[in-house]
Amino acid sequence: MEPLGVALIQTRTPATPEAALSHVRPLVDEAAARGARLIVTPEATNLMEKRAAKKAGLLCDIDDDTVVRGLRAAAAEHGVWILIGSAMVRSGDPGDARAANRSILINDQGGIESTYDKLHVFDVDLPNGESYRESAVVRPGERAVVARTPWGGLGLTVCYDLRFPGLFRSLARAGADIITVPAAFTRPTGEAHWETLLRARAIETGCFILAPAQGGDHEDGRATWGRSMAIDPWGKVIAALDHDEPGVLFAELDLSAVARARVAVPQLVHERAFADPGPPA
Repeated sequence: MEPLGVALIQTRTPATPEAALSHVRPLVDEAAARGARLIVTPEATNLMEKRAAKKAGLLCDIDDDTVVRGLRAAAAEHGVWILIGSAMVRSGDPGDARAANRSILINDQGGIESTYDKLHVFDVDLPNGESYRESAVVRPGERAVVARTPWGGLGLTVCYDLRFPGLFRSLARAGADIITVPAAFTRPTGEAHWETLLRARAIETGCFILAPAQGGDHEDGRATWGRSMAIDPWGKVIAALDHDEPGVLFAELDLSAVARARVAVPQLVHERAFADPGPPA
């Protein structure tokens, strides 16, 4: 099997969709020119804006979003598949004004193959005093998604989903060979947990993990960790950026490694149902 050339795009997305497209499109063009057949961008590729009122005024339906339209055109122009790690778009529910944090898989003709809305929203109070209530502005999704690609099953997750191993194992059991983890990790949690969690999810599932990230100081005042990385099914980091700056990370995936890892440690087959332990006796 020929290795799959992939590219992970690390961005510092601006606070308007027009500026975001100008920021990400040259990186996507670079990735395609260098031979990547699957290109993956981070969470919130179209808009990094934490101020709720300002964000609400910039949200569009998925078909009208500037970045989504621009990257669909790029996919068709270059003949590559692009996963928009997530775009902040209208949820489609007229009774809920919150956004959807939506992964969008685009095929090499520019068509939308699959979408996934982030299941787990980031409502946390960090030890350094940072506080986030993503549920106030993002409507969580309801279903897990494994998308069909020319290279096998692609499991879709977004950022905070990384902390829920059951989701990843469900994706692997449903046929995922690659799982994407586009993210905008905070600096404290990124420094403490990012690589450890990514490697653990790869080992637990026997999947390749592709994790493109936002990085640096953003216009809305937040700071993100960066350090995009690709990890093989044995938990080895096969490509990584060691900084927060925008850029392109390339990797080649030997997809036969998925079967080898799962034969060596057949944990997905060995997993057994069990009764809940209940309260301590």
